[in-house]
Amino acid sequence: MKRIFHYLKPYAFLAIISPLLMMGEVLADLCLPRLMTVIVDCGIVGKGDVSGSKLASTVMRILYGMGEYSSMQVIITFGVLMLAVVLVGGFFGVLCAYTASRASQSMGHDLRCDAYRHVMSLSIEQTDQFTTGSLVTRMTNDVTMVIEFCEMLLRMLVRAPMFFLGGLLMLLTLNVRFGFVMLCALPIMALMLILVLGRAVPLYGTIQKKLDKVNSVVQENVTGARVIKAYVQEEHENERFRLANGELKDTNYRVQKMMAFMHPVLTVVMNAAIISIIYIGGWQIDTVAGTGMTAGTVMAAITYITQVLMSVMMVSNMFQSVSRAMASSRRIGEVLDSEPVIRSGAVTEAENEIAISFRNVSFRYPDATGRPVLRDINLEVKRGETIAVIGSTGSGKTSLVNLIPRFYDATEGEVLVDGVPVKEYDLQALRKKISFVMQKSQLFSGTIEYNIRVGKEDAEREELASAARIAQAEDFVNRFVEGYDTFIAEKGASLSGGQKQRMSIARALVRKPEILILDDSTSALDLATESRLRKALREELRDTTVVMIAQRIASVREADRIAVIENGTIRDCAPHEELMRISETYRDIYQSQMKNGGDLS
Repeated sequence: MKRIFHYLKPYAFLAIISPLLMMGEVLADLCLPRLMTVIVDCGIVGKGDVSGSKLASTVMRILYGMGEYSSMQVIITFGVLMLAVVLVGGFFGVLCAYTASRASQSMGHDLRCDAYRHVMSLSIEQTDQFTTGSLVTRMTNDVTMVIEFCEMLLRMLVRAPMFFLGGLLMLLTLNVRFGFVMLCALPIMALMLILVLGRAVPLYGTIQKKLDKVNSVVQENVTGARVIKAYVQEEHENERFRLANGELKDTNYRVQKMMAFMHPVLTVVMNAAIISIIYIGGWQIDTVAGTGMTAGTVMAAITYITQVLMSVMMVSNMFQSVSRAMASSRRIGEVLDSEPVIRSGAVTEAENEIAISFRNVSFRYPDATGRPVLRDINLEVKRGETIAVIGSTGSGKTSLVNLIPRFYDATEGEVLVDGVPVKEYDLQALRKKISFVMQKSQLFSGTIEYNIRVGKEDAEREELASAARIAQAEDFVNRFVEGYDTFIAEKGASLSGGQKQRMSIARALVRKPEILILDDSTSALDLATESRLRKALREELRDTTVVMIAQRIASVREADRIAVIENGTIRDCAPHEELMRISETYRDIYQSQMKNGGDLS
């Protein structure tokens, strides 16, 4: 919870003035029963006789001078005073609500932005550990819980104690006997709070975990909707969601049952206290003369005891909010306290004839067991060279190229870019050298221009058109009525697989990278389009180092060298013709594709 107060510091003025304004509202509320007492005792029962009330006589003498007053004068005068007090209290209450809301929402905005920024700085392995659904919950629902707690804290931290102490003090000034009622009521209410909240508080952390699970299921099913429909798995996924949602409902139900049990008990205790006040007041009016007990006093006592006991109920709501906020704050803290595994270095510029170098590199995914995914990798790629990586599924091709932009770090050995170990690079400087086109094309909802401009934010329209032309995307873009201003649906749902891949390649090319990595990113292209793409890359990107992963030999045979990777190790690395002589694995791939009717021309 210390983190909350840290984020509240910039709004300290609002956070301080809000409780002060609440004090004004509470004081106004505490004054109202006393004014009502005068209306009842002096205006209605006393028929204008104010001699029995020092407050009434003082106010009437100031306003009307000495003399006798009618009951209507007293009623109207103190009625107007009550209205004025209500307006003043309302003014303070509105300002308090505004300042508390402004401070808490601003604090929540900063907290959510920091949490999001921190998530963006985490490595891929760390975001995988948290899961997407959990991160979404933490940055939305959990932050909302903290905001609600902060707002309640700024308002109720003063309101509840002031109502309790102020109401109790005013109650005792009316008649000390009323204090006995409080002595009986308060222990019962306190015991109820301890019993219920003691069992409910631990469940709030469980609720957030169940909500994580629901969000994860929704996120997976929305993302994979086409797969679910293709395999007619709607009923299965509906059942999976029903189970996750049912667990969330059951946990919420357990908490609400406890809270539902508490409030009626507190209400019964409060009403029993009111009955006791009426009984004590009525008994003293009838049997004990000279005590000053009047009907107005009993009415005021009822109001004050209600305020005192309601303040206890406010405290119960505060504890409920505190417990939820503590669980949420702990979950947000887990994100903010996660130190990025991939730390940025200091090098921003470097240049070397060897663009990429792998030296005795081995790699194993975090928490994985068994043999490494990559082992004893030694490879050098010269500046401007095009090198292809080919191998069977699961041989480690993608894992290899993921080490270049430091999506992961090598377990052993080192990876160098321009002669500098990647761990020594400033992460932004390193990744600005590289354009990475991934296996799965990820587009964003927005225009075609926006999606290509992700590669280079300040790119001119001519640069966008040039990148689209090289990527063989210009033809289909121009067929759209709005051209580059055409809106693309979420995840590129309105485009074909080949169109999405070409858009992704255009996005990579617009930044004119020093190193271009194509991770099986032409698999959805026909051979003719892919051939035109390879030709355009050779002509336009002569100085760019290209690392290409592909499954088809037709996609890689024109590369300067082809690295054949098998079981996480590079078996051979040479041009196509030489590999056909020396590499049995490469020949097997070639022959299998020929047998399957592959066009290797």
